[in-house]
Amino acid sequence: MMELDRTIAPEIQQISHFSIMQPERLILTNGMPLNILRAGSEEVVRFDLLVKGGQLHQTQPLQAVLTNRMLREGTRSFTSTEIAERLDYYGAWLDLSSSVSHGYISLYSLNKYFPQTLRILASMVQEAVFPEKELNTVLEANKHQFLVNNERVDVLARKQLNRSLFGPGHPLGRYAVFEDYDKITSEVLRQFHETHYHSGNCSAYISGNVTPEIIRAIEENFGNGHWGKGTVISQAPCYSPEPESQKRVFIEKGNAMQSSIKIGGFTLGKRHPDALKYKVLVTLFGGYFGSRLMSNIREEKGYTYGIGAGIVSYPGNGILIISTEAGNEYIEPVITEVYHEMDRLCEEKVSQQELTMVKNYILGDMCRSYESAFSLADAWIYIESEGLDNDFYTRSVNAVKAVTPDELLELAQKYFCKENLIEVVAGKKV
Repeated sequence: MMELDRTIAPEIQQISHFSIMQPERLILTNGMPLNILRAGSEEVVRFDLLVKGGQLHQTQPLQAVLTNRMLREGTRSFTSTEIAERLDYYGAWLDLSSSVSHGYISLYSLNKYFPQTLRILASMVQEAVFPEKELNTVLEANKHQFLVNNERVDVLARKQLNRSLFGPGHPLGRYAVFEDYDKITSEVLRQFHETHYHSGNCSAYISGNVTPEIIRAIEENFGNGHWGKGTVISQAPCYSPEPESQKRVFIEKGNAMQSSIKIGGFTLGKRHPDALKYKVLVTLFGGYFGSRLMSNIREEKGYTYGIGAGIVSYPGNGILIISTEAGNEYIEPVITEVYHEMDRLCEEKVSQQELTMVKNYILGDMCRSYESAFSLADAWIYIESEGLDNDFYTRSVNAVKAVTPDELLELAQKYFCKENLIEVVAGKKV
């Protein structure tokens, strides 16, 4: 038997083939799409309901997120206590969240109790009553969290960067203030719910060990007929960003031990022809632990514990964001080094060795991200939410494998525009 020599690292192999399971797509009796991902042997499933109704659709701040949050606080059939106790009894777990364009309701359930837990979820979505007492409790908790978050320099910097990029008149540049919580009423939430939460405005995903009984339960609770008062598919209004002209914005926080730095500007959206290869450039620049920013600013200079760069996707826009926290005395050196690394990528070709390392990181991360039933559901929910095509992941892999040092140099020269970046610093003035 050959003894393994552990002093020799195994040879790195780039993946030769990548494929992601496609969902089985059904149309329920009422026309609502159902996407099925049959994977895994454990007797557990996850049901996701996507509602086209997010921040861009609301008529006042907090309306979308609090409508979603209040679904668990009481229906015509169940009180908030009954919802919590029954889901706990059946070993189910519920997650409610809201984004720029969608509301998300996710139910994790054991197979044997899925009909019971889905009935509770259907009542939450279709029969929500937004009781005043529970709403007041939720609002008080959110007010407290708002005050806590407003003490954090990273939150202050993030909000200001969006305000500076989109402008205060754009929904993505307009954040709730403390007084907005007092403008939320049961009627305000009920109006949003009646407009957006209906069978014609939703799609569903079921993932895990999916059985015919589970499909029947979904049909019975969500597919047999039209539910909800609305009938119109939600269309978000179109807004144009109005960036501020100020290059540097400083938010003073006198008691801050560290300052938060956010540098950002508009860049390629997901559908741009260069977007997939550009993502490789941004990852090399600041998207993983061995990136240029980390190697220079953390490892060599010691200015910060961590710094990163990434692309945040919004409908119609992408934003390149560089983010870190550092001691107040290191703010200027950090910003200087960020631009220095951008300049290097615009002037010098990346070595094949460094590019191979970044490619292996990205491809390995993709393989890890889509290996379970629920992560597969996340992948296809992302496709729908972002309005991407079914070949997006295949094209992503091909782009990563094919990109060359010459292309990265060209992309950096074309899209790394320091003049278009806004710098936001929140912290103590030194």
